[in-house]
Amino acid sequence: MSNLQILIKELGKPYSDLQFLLTCFREVLIENGEKEVASVMPWIGDENSQNAGYFSQKHFNMYSVCFQLLNLAETNGAVQQRRKTEESNSLLATNGLWANSLHLLKEKGIAEEKILESFNNISIQPVLTAHPTEAKRPVILKKYRELYLLLVKRENSMYNSYELQENREEMKRVISSIWHIDEFYMEKPTVENELDNAIHYFVNVFPEVVPLLNRRLVQAWEFSGFDSSPLIKNNNFPRLKFGTWIGGDRDGHPLVTAEVTQKALHKLRLNAFITVKNELNRLADDLSFYFEISELPEFMVKRFKELVAEAGNKTKKIISSSKNEAFKLIVQLFINKLPLNIGNSQLLELDDKKGTYDNSKQLLEDLELLKSALLETNYIDIAHQSVNRSIYFIQTFGFHLAELDIRQNSRYYHLALQQLVEKSDPFNAKDTEWTEEGKKAFLEKELRSARPFTHDYSQLDTESKNTIECFQLLNNHISKYAHYSIGSLIISMTQSVSDLLTVYILAREAGLTLFRDTMIIKLHVVPLFETIQDLIDSPAILEEYFSYPEVQNSLEYQRKAQNLPVKTQEVMIGYSDSNKDGGILASAWFLYKAQKEITEVGRKYGIDIKFFHGKGGSISRGAGPIHWFLRSLPHATLSGNFKITEQGESIEKKFANKINAVYNLELMLSGNALNTLLHKTPEEDGDDIAEIMEFMGQESFNTYTELLQNPHFLDFYQEATPIDVIEQSKIGSRPARRTGKRSFSDLRAIPWVFSWGQSRYHITSWYGVGSTLEKMKNQCPDKYEKLKKLIPKNQFIRYVLTNVDTSLASTDKDIMQLYGGLVKNEETRSVVLNLLLQEFEKTQQIMNELLGRPMQERRKSHYYSTKLRAEALRTLHNYQVHYINKWRGQQNADADENKEILNQLLLSVNAIANAMGTTG
Repeated sequence: MSNLQILIKELGKPYSDLQFLLTCFREVLIENGEKEVASVMPWIGDENSQNAGYFSQKHFNMYSVCFQLLNLAETNGAVQQRRKTEESNSLLATNGLWANSLHLLKEKGIAEEKILESFNNISIQPVLTAHPTEAKRPVILKKYRELYLLLVKRENSMYNSYELQENREEMKRVISSIWHIDEFYMEKPTVENELDNAIHYFVNVFPEVVPLLNRRLVQAWEFSGFDSSPLIKNNNFPRLKFGTWIGGDRDGHPLVTAEVTQKALHKLRLNAFITVKNELNRLADDLSFYFEISELPEFMVKRFKELVAEAGNKTKKIISSSKNEAFKLIVQLFINKLPLNIGNSQLLELDDKKGTYDNSKQLLEDLELLKSALLETNYIDIAHQSVNRSIYFIQTFGFHLAELDIRQNSRYYHLALQQLVEKSDPFNAKDTEWTEEGKKAFLEKELRSARPFTHDYSQLDTESKNTIECFQLLNNHISKYAHYSIGSLIISMTQSVSDLLTVYILAREAGLTLFRDTMIIKLHVVPLFETIQDLIDSPAILEEYFSYPEVQNSLEYQRKAQNLPVKTQEVMIGYSDSNKDGGILASAWFLYKAQKEITEVGRKYGIDIKFFHGKGGSISRGAGPIHWFLRSLPHATLSGNFKITEQGESIEKKFANKINAVYNLELMLSGNALNTLLHKTPEEDGDDIAEIMEFMGQESFNTYTELLQNPHFLDFYQEATPIDVIEQSKIGSRPARRTGKRSFSDLRAIPWVFSWGQSRYHITSWYGVGSTLEKMKNQCPDKYEKLKKLIPKNQFIRYVLTNVDTSLASTDKDIMQLYGGLVKNEETRSVVLNLLLQEFEKTQQIMNELLGRPMQERRKSHYYSTKLRAEALRTLHNYQVHYINKWRGQQNADADENKEILNQLLLSVNAIANAMGTTG
């Protein structure tokens, strides 16, 4: 029996769906004259090809499509299983969703009123980034979405055999398109391409998802025995908003200029109005009943007359279309006030004409007025359902669609400041000490001054000119519209308080500051702590930062602007670089510890800390089930505001399909509400994990860094992984290295993780764990025994070790040795490969001991899915290694031949990424 047949027997429908999809694909290949390619398809092929000499681009592409079909079948299987589980076992059955969370809160004795009250301070913000971890082009993603919907359609029992046959033919048509379209980028995408891909979700997915999320909460609320009327009447749902870095993230990205940022803001604003207009058109249709203007409440008649006056020469046309439908007419007048016109080319374009809304707050005020008028005239359901939906919609998307964060590296800002000072005052600049203490003294003096260094920016050097141009653009944008469209000024690699204060001085040059007793910066300055040492230093850095009156006054200014109950400081913590720097245990522990200590610093100054979790799509970069991640956060560190990056392929995985998007966002909203409330109660078990985790974090850090410092390690890494191929790929507009230097420190965390994953080492998510646990067991048996007892009940420890367990299951010793054979130097190969294999076996053995039952029993679905993928992956890895050897061996050969081999390799990278379900 084949592995696929075993899965159909063990796990059922998802894998019979896979067999169906593969059969369709096989027919498409044969119909396109690709009988030989079809014969070696994984899982259902007639033969297993191991002849690397004739494995072509078509073979790699075929494997890539097969793995994507597997991903689709498993995604649909998970969705359908959740539906069946809810139907047969009730809404409580699925961990992390609203009904389950409300049940847990009731068990803790938290009253309905308390939960409802907490929703005022609950918000989540997924931030879509363009980190280069999505190997597939947007056109291919669109085709897979289309195929998924056709697969879902087959779940409907109403279709007869003829309709199902038509559905099958339609699926073959889509698969045929996928087969003929190149999956990977021939040229690097532009920032605009990447933004268009994100805008697809903001415009086509999330607007449909938002009302479904609120309905899910109402269902769960009523299921819990609570009264839903206060929830619905007061529109008292937890807040959801979106963010993006695309067009604002300039850290090591020379292509993100002020002009690019301006275009991004413009495109987001334009699409926001298109989306808002669609929502208001829906509302107008809901209000399309006969009602005379004269019967409106007096306050609404007054506003109606104002709207008519503002409409000018369009009044007659608008009124004639709905003169007997007063409420619909009012909404049409709202639509007329949107600064959106159809241009000469029939394309929608922005038009900030007189009489249009300046910001979304004005539209919200009009909608609230409309709601009051409907309530007064006894259209209560429409007021609470239709109008409240539109109000929540505008609160979510505003006139900006998603907040654009601006990120830059601290070193870049320091260089910009230095250049600015040297240009404006070259004589005094020579006497300025740019040590940390010298910088602080200089900055403290400048914080008290309102005058800029210069009014002529034309002669500035690159860094200072780019920075001032960017900040001027931001100032102009928020002055013209509102602050809602701009998120935070994020300073990556924050290592001292001067990194943060430097931004205040640079902002002053662009008019982004005010003076009210002290300097006030209009936008929020956010530190990003990334390395292990920076995480250790972060509480002290923030303690010093909060001591400045300029900071306190800026936070108060921002509090009022955002209508927050207390001063709030956003703090971003990086999972990728901390992992690259210290390995998984050290990263997890020092992130945990930093959050606890930073929260205590915030409490001391009366400041809520809003953590921004910079997580990626792989375990090495912080991935894991979001509801379990939220449960694992240190007690009392959730303030209610939760912000998280969604990167690369994880965006498609979570949000490409509407039902899956609802599920993932519900997990986030529900998990945030649940854990925020639990964080306000006494700690669940009160177990002190600090001593154990400090030992584990430090020991694993030592073991991991010892590996990195091995004199053979870097050479081994560069040869035993396809990092050189990945650096040639076209999967993102951003360079793989921050400054272009060929060094470990300059290499970004994403290609680092990506390359280890491609060769199935995955060392970034387990190396150091085995040695640490073995040392604890032998030298500190009391700690080891305590750890064993904590695993079933401590959420943080269980989350971390479960992620290590998942990564070990994806690691393959035979494949590691295969890629090790790429290393030419025998000593280098032997030394490093032995270290990796020994640590892998050690980690496997002790993790099995700690977790008890084998994975086949603990996580059946994951075990069988991994086994199925491994069967086909072995073939791909053999061919990738073959072509890497060939490509590296003829770097000086014919350019066309070299390019053809590189294309083979890029396809292999894409296929393996599809198989693993993750890149970087």
